[in-house]
Amino acid sequence: MSEEESEQKRMQKALMERQKMILAERQRKDAMLRLLEPAAYERLMNVRISNTELYQQLVNLIISLAQQNRINGKLTEKQLLQILERATVTPETKIEYKHK
Repeated sequence: MSEEESEQKRMQKALMERQKMILAERQRKDAMLRLLEPAAYERLMNVRISNTELYQQLVNLIISLAQQNRINGKLTEKQLLQILERATVTPETKIEYKHK
């Protein structure tokens, strides 16, 4: 196999992987449109712009809740914010001063 053929196969594989990623993202967006009210969806898209890792975490959590039938109807922006708060809770750091 020539180097050119090898490069072509690598490019095809990369293209197929990219197409899979695009399809998966489209499916996640469609699911969010079905599960969220417009204001909540807009809020989620703002999270996506500012923090993609948190966005992925929220989407996975919302899909998981929907699969467990723990979501009744569409989520409101207020409910989304509650989920967001639970997902981003960090323990408070405690600073102790020791005197000599």
